[in-house]
Amino acid sequence: MKGQMNTEMGKIIVDEDVLAKYAGSAAVECFGVVGMASVSVRDGIVKLLKKDNLRHGVNVTVEEGKLYIELHIIVAYEVSILAVAENLVDNVKYKVEEYTGMEVGRITVCVEGVRVIN
Repeated sequence: MKGQMNTEMGKIIVDEDVLAKYAGSAAVECFGVVGMASVSVRDGIVKLLKKDNLRHGVNVTVEEGKLYIELHIIVAYEVSILAVAENLVDNVKYKVEEYTGMEVGRITVCVEGVRVIN
């Protein structure tokens, strides 16, 4: 299902891919997030995604007018995972709601790996 907003002029329909790309972009801006992760179910291998593939680390569903976002991330070594996740949820929720005008129902953060940053 695609995201929908009703305005005075009519209805705006937003594709879930657009919502996922925006959520991924907001996520990688957060301190402690190295990048988005793609998990190969078949191999069990986690890959760090490049900036042009951010959508693949994000799942967005729309139910009853609310967005449900699942983020797969790789965090920096020696940072608090809890602090990163809380900051990530706050930042993504604010930016997605501000950008789309739609309400975020829930954000799930899946930490898929840790990277040492030089």
